[in-house]
Amino acid sequence: MFVQVLEGKVRDGDGLRAQLEAWRSDLQAGADGWLGTTAGMTADGRFIAVVRFESQEAAQANSSRAEQAEWWKATEATFDGAVTFTDCPDVDIIGTGGSDDAGFVQVIFGSADRSAILPVADELAATLRRTRPDVIGALAAWPGDGTFIQTVYFTSESDARAAESAEPMSDEDRGASERLASLMQMERFVDLSDPWLYSR
Repeated sequence: MFVQVLEGKVRDGDGLRAQLEAWRSDLQAGADGWLGTTAGMTADGRFIAVVRFESQEAAQANSSRAEQAEWWKATEATFDGAVTFTDCPDVDIIGTGGSDDAGFVQVIFGSADRSAILPVADELAATLRRTRPDVIGALAAWPGDGTFIQTVYFTSESDARAAESAEPMSDEDRGASERLASLMQMERFVDLSDPWLYSR
C-alpha cells in the first residue's frame, strides 16, 4: 500500500466537500489502484486527507490524468493558501486497518524508528484487541524521514474518550503500552469528529 496525506487551510468547506463528492462520482472509476480516502475538517477549519493506493505507481498514474489535473485546479481554489502533500511509501496495517464504519478518526503525527516498532507490532495489535474495543483499526504511514503519520479509526468519539479514562490496564497490557510509547514520539493530533470516508 502507498499513502499520500494532504493538509491545508480551508476557505470554502462546502465547495471542498462537493469537489470530493464529484471526484467519487466522476473520476473514481478511472483511478486504477485507488483504495480509499479518509478525510475531514478540524474545528479550526483545516482539512486533512489520507489517500490510499495499491502502489506509488498507481498514485502517480492517477495524478497524471488530465481530468485529475482539471479537478485539482478547481479543488485547490477552495483552500486558503498552499496545500501540503506527504508521500508515504511504507504503510503498516494495525489490527483490521481502516474502516468506513468509523464514527471518529484521529490522525497522529510523530517520529519513530520503524525498524524498532515492527518487531512488537503483533504485541501492539493483541493489546489493542484486549484493551481498546473502541479502536476498529489503524494505519501507520512512513514518509521515510524518521516520521510517521498514523490514522486511527474508532467506533465513535464518545467511545474513544470513555476508553481513555477507563479502569487501569493489567500489568501485561500496561507493560506493552509503555514499551510502544518508549519507541514513539507523538507530536501532533488531528481529530476528525465528522470523518468523510470513501472506499473503492
